[in-house]
Amino acid sequence: MSSTKGQLASAVETKIKAPVQPISILDTPAASAISLARPVVLVGLLALRFNALISDPVSTLQTALPVVAAIQVGYALLCLPALGSHHVKGARKNRPGERKKASDTSSPNSIFTAIFALLLSTISSGAVYGLFILFGAPFLDNTYHTLYCAAHFSLLALFPVFYVRGVDGQAFVALAGAYAPLDETSGGLLGALLGAWLGAVPIPLDWDREWQKWPVTIVVGMYLGYGIGSKLVGTVFFGKQLSVTQPENEE
Repeated sequence: MSSTKGQLASAVETKIKAPVQPISILDTPAASAISLARPVVLVGLLALRFNALISDPVSTLQTALPVVAAIQVGYALLCLPALGSHHVKGARKNRPGERKKASDTSSPNSIFTAIFALLLSTISSGAVYGLFILFGAPFLDNTYHTLYCAAHFSLLALFPVFYVRGVDGQAFVALAGAYAPLDETSGGLLGALLGAWLGAVPIPLDWDREWQKWPVTIVVGMYLGYGIGSKLVGTVFFGKQLSVTQPENEE
């Protein structure tokens, strides 16, 4: 009896101390094609609506939200392993000639997970809005501009992470500390952050251009950074870490 308890305690401890694993996209032709085409589609839609974004940012961002949400949900369901599935680096690969089981490419809780991730993304929009304010967004003016910009950031960068990670505190601490192994979801988050930050650079410049008004350049930088970051990191730098050092597990 004591031996069984010891084994259970050891298993729990191992699970707690297990390193955060990178998330691979599903190993199917459809997932590969969608994953490659999605950033192009998102940036293409942004280019088509760029003039409208300049002339009426609030209406353009508002009407684009359902479209972006549909694209992101479709991407998650068809390309990413849902929270709790086993599609991580190190998962068992099929032997030569072995057929892939249906349960290996889909999960019965994937739709529920997508809804849950959308809910988390919606809630997180408030926190992202607050961060935008802290980093210099207009506080009393252009409230809806900032709010819809935050909603787009949450859909782009946070929704895929919530879909594959849920609210795993260990994973989010690793992401914040830059020692989580890179993958397509974390690459998109990093790219969106850098893109939004670089997008703020032209705003205060004395160029007197219509596209310099808030939050046009932020949105453009966010989308470009997300598209480049998700694919570049998800392929070239997959599994690598930004930080060399990692905090040790407490005994």
